[in-house]
Amino acid sequence: MTGWRLLLTRPADESMALGSVLAQAGIFSSSLPLLEIEPIPVSDTMRAAILVLERFCAVIVVSKPAARLGVDLVSRQWPHPPALKWFSVGAATAQILEDSGLHTSFPVDGDDSEALLELPELRNAIARPDPRVLIMRGEGGRELLAERLRGLGASVEYLELYRRRLPEYPATALAQRIRAERLNGLVVSSGQGFEHLHQLAGAAWPQLAQLPLFVPSPRVAELARAAGAQTVVDCRGASAAALLTALREHPEPVL
Repeated sequence: MTGWRLLLTRPADESMALGSVLAQAGIFSSSLPLLEIEPIPVSDTMRAAILVLERFCAVIVVSKPAARLGVDLVSRQWPHPPALKWFSVGAATAQILEDSGLHTSFPVDGDDSEALLELPELRNAIARPDPRVLIMRGEGGRELLAERLRGLGASVEYLELYRRRLPEYPATALAQRIRAERLNGLVVSSGQGFEHLHQLAGAAWPQLAQLPLFVPSPRVAELARAAGAQTVVDCRGASAAALLTALREHPEPVL
């Protein structure tokens, strides 16, 4: 058993899976999901985008919820999907697509848009006349990926499949959980996850900001530091393996 006692903030099913991996490594964790995924009802516009799937030279899926919902939508419209270049931001998202028979390329050195944009397979996919790219994602989100692709000459369309919301908790729920379970580290998996953490912390944030905060990318690390987090650890990925590596490299707290 290590000295870490971590707060996990991913959606409930993902926190459960991560907690199981951590437990096998002798690490205590407690789950307080700060992201709730709400699928967007399927509309005629969404169906229309899938019906012309073969017109795109690349489909990019940015998250696991987008992969699950996107695969379901594609399977309804295409018993045998057209041959396309599929891409994802990370390995876990790619695995969902692969399990559905969609060969998917993803960056192995990072779980963010910046790493994906450097992927040679993506550059090759859009190296054609009038390239069109479809991005499957949640409502809102970063524009960096689309902006960079447009800068490379591609036209980009979004297929937004879900919304992210902060579950309803009492105002003091976060601080009370950390105090009651003697938690000494916080884990977030996205920029919005951190924003919800900061929002729920409220007046207790100055105290919670002193705890080590494990984040998936330089972008989220920058957000956290700008908000006053004092010890931010960039895991360079959102996977359980990336978190475990970061935990091993960061000094354990003294109990």
